[in-house]
This record gives sequence, structure tokens and C-alpha cells, in this order.
Amino acid sequence: MASKMVTSFRRSLSFPNPPSHTSSKPRKALHVRSTSLPCRSHPIISQLRDEIAELNSWSGSQSGSRSSAWLCDGLSRLKAVHESLDDLLHLPQTRESLRGGEYSNIIEKLLEDFLRFVDIYGMFQTLVLRLKEEYSATQIAVRRKDDLKVAFYSKNLNKIAQQIGKLVPNVLSVGKLLPMPPARPSYDDEPELIEVVHDVLKVTVSVSVALFGGLSSSMAFRKQSCMGMSFGKKTKNVKVEGCIREFEEINLENLRKKGEEEVKIVTKKMHELEDCVVEIEGCGERAFRSLINTRVSLLNVLTQ
Repeated sequence: MASKMVTSFRRSLSFPNPPSHTSSKPRKALHVRSTSLPCRSHPIISQLRDEIAELNSWSGSQSGSRSSAWLCDGLSRLKAVHESLDDLLHLPQTRESLRGGEYSNIIEKLLEDFLRFVDIYGMFQTLVLRLKEEYSATQIAVRRKDDLKVAFYSKNLNKIAQQIGKLVPNVLSVGKLLPMPPARPSYDDEPELIEVVHDVLKVTVSVSVALFGGLSSSMAFRKQSCMGMSFGKKTKNVKVEGCIREFEEINLENLRKKGEEEVKIVTKKMHELEDCVVEIEGCGERAFRSLINTRVSLLNVLTQ
């Protein structure tokens, strides 16, 4: 029976504008179609390399206290990278190049890796939803200056932070067993295509570690070091640095002893933090959908 093409979230094929050095915001898409072979000079591959290089620079910036806006910028850039890869995988020439038997093992391994990304980000979205619910309850307790309930909800927030932290070693293991492409003559383009996809995997891991690790080391509403945290005996060498600044600016201790003005300041900061959580959730959701689209496009390389 002939294989059916798998569908995904549809969007138009587009090539983003050349990278700008005057703005950190993701570039808007310029809708142009190309039928040339996906070789070294192909604009999508060049665009992907530029976007990957920018994300590598992004991940090395703000090594101290990081902001939620910085996280969202990274997620938006990651979404753009996966959209460019999705555009590349939609080209018939790309699918024809990668459909050979010697590459099927690599594509299948990539499918497994991207499925793991999808699963991990799906779990993250669930945890963020729980975070929002617990956070709303915490805000009510703060307004009432109910120290007992604040302590209870803070404990729940800490549990969610720990669960988000456990996603770090999971995502770090993605791509470790990807086989190298077979040796080919220098004029063949398939090895470069695999190399580009592998680079996308690595930069996705980098952004994900910054996201999960940053939130997990910041969301506890108790005093703690921002120098990093470990994740159990099996991953005791895995450390994440870079707390999220907005989560570190709130002190919920001894609310009953605080004056009305102090409580108002805490409440205001919590409202601002709630906006940050909502923004992170939205950026994470869009990155999640781009990961799904990329995996579907890879699956179509084998099945279409």
C-alpha cells in the first residue's frame, strides 16, 4: 500500500531576510520560492547557517542573571531556525537527495531525536500550565498575607521547578548517537544537508537547556544560589547556570510582618512575573509547533 504523506501545521514556504546586526529580534519572512538544488550556495542553507551562528552567540550571552525577554528571544530564534529547516525539507530536491538507502538510517535516527524533542516540549507545556495555576493561587494568598498558604503554594512551585529541571538531562542526550553520514565525493551535497540538520539539533539542545535550566533554578520562592543546580545522582555532573532575573526579585517570606506598601510592591512584581510566565508559555508553544512541523517534514522524506 502506498504511503500517505503526513500533514503538519501549514504555513507558506519563505526565506527570511539576511541577518541584521542592528536588532536582536527575529527577522520577518520574505516569501520567495526557489527550485534550485539544495547545494552549498542555496539561500536556505546559507540562512540556516547564519541563524544557527546567531543562536550560538545568543546562548553565550548574559552568562549571569538572565531575563525572561532573553529566553523568549532565544525561543523565537529557535522557531525561525526550524522554519528554515522545514522550508529546506519541503524542497523536492532535498527529499530526493536524502531518500537513498544509505541515508535512511540517519533519517530514522533524526526522526527519533525530533520525536524526543516534541515529547520533552510537550511535557514542558504541561508543567508551565501547572505553574500558572499554582502561581495564581500564590498571588491570592499574598494579597491576603496568608503565610501558611504562601508556604504551601511555594512548595508546589518548587516541585514544578524540580520537574522542569529533570528535562535538562533528557534533552542533553538528544543527538548523541546520530551516525555520521557516509563518505561521499566533495561535489555531493547530501553530507552537508545532514551536517546542517545535526547543527539544528545541537542548537535546539542549547536553547532548551537554557530554558529548562534557567527556570528550574529560578522558580523556587526561597533563597538559593544562582550558581547552578544538579539533577540527581545519575546526572550529578550536569549543571545549569543563569537564573531568570524576574523570578529572583520576589521575596515572599514573613508577609504578615510586611507593611501594606511592601505587600503592594510584592503584588506588583508578581503581576509582572505573571506576564513573563505567559510570554514564555506562548514562545514555548510556538517553538513546540515548529518542532512538530520539522519532524513531520523529516517523516515525509521517507514516506512521501
